[in-house]
Amino acid sequence: MNPPLFVAAALILAPLLGCSQDAPSVGTAKADPSASHLPLDVVNARMAAYNGHDIDAFMATYGDGIEVFTYPDQSLGKGRAHMRSIFEPMLEEGVVQVEIHHQIAKDSFVVNHETVTTGDSATEYVSIYEVRDGLIQSVCFVRD
Repeated sequence: MNPPLFVAAALILAPLLGCSQDAPSVGTAKADPSASHLPLDVVNARMAAYNGHDIDAFMATYGDGIEVFTYPDQSLGKGRAHMRSIFEPMLEEGVVQVEIHHQIAKDSFVVNHETVTTGDSATEYVSIYEVRDGLIQSVCFVRD
């Protein structure tokens, strides 16, 4: 997704989701989603676990009924077992990284402009996370 498209998406979503926040420092520290149930903190714990290639900490950020979509409503899968089957091989390889360029947080939603890099390949996304009860319940990826 190119930056003008992200800006357009952010402008459309901003009234619904609140104000922009600086991109966090997402390192390789172990994620601890129990440290805070704030949606932004849960999503950033997910990112830290992803970059740290820690599948258990990564999975600890998701609810049992997690649903993943491609915008607007194309289902990519449901449930923690499905998520683990997708992400465990990537994280075990240790070559994936995510960089957050921008974040918008409002109530139970966090919208990220992200770049995911795997080896020599980089893909930009706008990712919409819904966090309830301290866990990510759904993710919707907006991509080209």
